[in-house]
Amino acid sequence: MNKFLIALAASSMLAPAGQLAFAAAPASTTSSDPRPQYGSFGFDAAGMDRGIAPGDDFYGYANGNWAKRTAIPSDRSNYGMFTVLDDLSTSRSHEILEAEAKKPGSRIGDFYASFMDEAAIDAAGIKPLRPTLDSIKALDSKAAIAAKFSDLRKIGVNAPVILYVGQDDKDPEKYIVSSVQGGLGMPDRDYYLKTDAEIAKTRTAYQAFLAQLLTMAGEPDAAARAAAIVGFETELAKVHWSRVDSRDSTKTYNKWVRADFEKNAPGFDWSAFLKAAGVDGEATFLVAQPSAFTGTARVIEATPLNVLKDYLLAATINAEAPFLSKPFVDAEFAFNQTILSGTPENSLRWKRGVNLVKDNIGEALGQEYVSRYFTPEAKASADALVRNIIAAMGKRIEGLAWMTPPTKKLALAKLAAFTPKIGYPDKWRDYSALEIKRGDLLGNVMRANQFEWQRGLNKLGKPLDRGEWFMTPMEINAYANPVMNEIVFPAAILQPPFFDPNADPAVNYGGIGAVIGHEISHHFDDQGAKYDMHGRLADWWSPADVAAFNALTDKVVKQYDAYEPLPGMHIQGALTQGENIADLAGLTVAYEAYQISLDGKPAPVIDGFSGDQRFYLGWAQVWRRNYREANLRQRLLTDPHSPSVQRAGVVRNLDPFYRAYGVKPGQKLYLAPADRIHIW
Repeated sequence: MNKFLIALAASSMLAPAGQLAFAAAPASTTSSDPRPQYGSFGFDAAGMDRGIAPGDDFYGYANGNWAKRTAIPSDRSNYGMFTVLDDLSTSRSHEILEAEAKKPGSRIGDFYASFMDEAAIDAAGIKPLRPTLDSIKALDSKAAIAAKFSDLRKIGVNAPVILYVGQDDKDPEKYIVSSVQGGLGMPDRDYYLKTDAEIAKTRTAYQAFLAQLLTMAGEPDAAARAAAIVGFETELAKVHWSRVDSRDSTKTYNKWVRADFEKNAPGFDWSAFLKAAGVDGEATFLVAQPSAFTGTARVIEATPLNVLKDYLLAATINAEAPFLSKPFVDAEFAFNQTILSGTPENSLRWKRGVNLVKDNIGEALGQEYVSRYFTPEAKASADALVRNIIAAMGKRIEGLAWMTPPTKKLALAKLAAFTPKIGYPDKWRDYSALEIKRGDLLGNVMRANQFEWQRGLNKLGKPLDRGEWFMTPMEINAYANPVMNEIVFPAAILQPPFFDPNADPAVNYGGIGAVIGHEISHHFDDQGAKYDMHGRLADWWSPADVAAFNALTDKVVKQYDAYEPLPGMHIQGALTQGENIADLAGLTVAYEAYQISLDGKPAPVIDGFSGDQRFYLGWAQVWRRNYREANLRQRLLTDPHSPSVQRAGVVRNLDPFYRAYGVKPGQKLYLAPADRIHIW
């Protein structure tokens, strides 16, 4: 998977499913009911707060009553339209898995059943993990530690250096072993280095959590050992690159030959590490953060052997705790979900079981999901929408005043070379080599991780698989992959409120149309624009075009830097600029496509709303989301996406929004025409 694959939403932060705030989408995409799912034209007007002026707070105007009346379920860190559909996807998957669990020999059924046998799991306690922990305790050298980093990574444990097989950004027809910094038990280096009170409190809780894990594993002197682990991770955090630098595709493209590891990052046994990973024979590697690798090797060299062993013990228990007995499940949840994200309660076991199968053998579940819930008609409708949005993007590029004709020609060629993927893969992943056993949950999880590791290694030296997907059909998300020059839309997102075949077209263009435009425009954001029509990281812009583009994107950074969603915590404009550019461009392109669809005819007025007003309401509706404070704080530190209020508020840059809602000077969202940012 390419490290610059760009998703619509931070799906990794979607907690297990919870209750619905209002009616879910229909149980089947084959419903004959001609009415839209939401409201009279596809928008839930009851969720509006008409007491708020749209020119002051468009999110509040469109979504204010929904926000007031919608409680976040106790097993959620946030709740919104993505989670409404995630609930539906989870429920549908549950039906499939319950039926499959009654069929011994069904791979997805056996995996699910192994998780649902809670009594046997509780009776086993830590016993299934004990051989792995004993192997860590027996390590007697730094070379053995280095090899163990790779061995544990194969079963899903964190490591100071993360390896994976992906495309070579400058030679995208070839696979290469890529490597990125890792090893932190908290979400980001800021959790170790920032000094504000909330972060300091989280650090204290993390150290106590590590001590708890060691104690539960029967280890003595756990408090002092946990403090040493936090000390080690803090030293790693000091050498880590920031998330802003780590998203820069130019800075992170660094090709090393095999000998460069010892030369550039001495003090770590790279031979043992790479050999255990199965890649020591590779001639070249990509290294994302070279100075972090140098620093990481230095930190490991300076750290006592016993501290490194304790680090591995704690990291392993932390990674595998959700698949052990209830005390381990509860301890892991209390820190990683309650403290870090504010989620009060763990979700029901069946929901966690669904997510386990989806995350580990998702295409095996997805094949059955698609056969039930994604019709050929839905796929055809989405295909048509994508074609319309691509055509509108082409018109936008042709009309750009700031781009020179030669670069414009290349941009149009890149657009013409796009590969849209809709719904599900053409060829399903083969899991026949993966052994799944009832009654062996932890073994199943470890083998699934090892299977995926080997699947990556098997790509080396092989032709590029352009049919590969990096999301399952059940995911409520979408992504752009620059090195594939593709946009991908899983089946489950192609439903109300994003897309409803019975809704007013304006709402669909403002919803899924803008989402499609968002993903298309990622190929032309501050990082995606560095990749040419072949998916190759290359200089294909003229210097004048680069300067003009950067002048515009700098304005985006500055605009979002000014937003302060939590007291004292601003959006990081540099971290979120790619997503903010994509929101701005996606909505612009979708509006153009909507106007083209009208074929010169005026849009009807429905329930007092003009077509343009309904278009922007469709956009605002998909970003309905309430956050717990801890989750919002974590997102502001780590997420390249802006919070929902600001995502909806991107409309302040679009001239048609001012005409649609009569926005006037003095209103909070008002920008003078010269200050409105227009890029694509």
